[in-house]
Amino acid sequence: MTLQASLKNYTIGFVLSVILTLLAYGAVVNHWSTGWVLIALIISLAIVQLVIQLVFFLHLGNETKPRWNLLTFLFMMMVLLIIVIGSLWIMNNLNYNMMMSPEEMDTYMMQQSNKGF
Repeated sequence: MTLQASLKNYTIGFVLSVILTLLAYGAVVNHWSTGWVLIALIISLAIVQLVIQLVFFLHLGNETKPRWNLLTFLFMMMVLLIIVIGSLWIMNNLNYNMMMSPEEMDTYMMQQSNKGF
């Protein structure tokens, strides 16, 4: 790939990424929709931007052994999903278990200490 073709690909990828970012920003600031529809729109734009960055910046699909790069990418996505989903699960569990006021928590802790735990 020549320097000019590479610069052209990087420029196209950059412009498309900026456009997608501005679309997501505009959707939130201008209240194009609300609730789950807005979340779905932002996630969709993020996925499209991910694909654009994989193709234009990381050149996924242009290598001699694309299968290994794809397997590496899929493994990385699996690990990332485990980390994100696990973190959200833990935070949700902590939020559920910490819904008591400080006074209720003190009372609960005193009851537990009186039980011998």
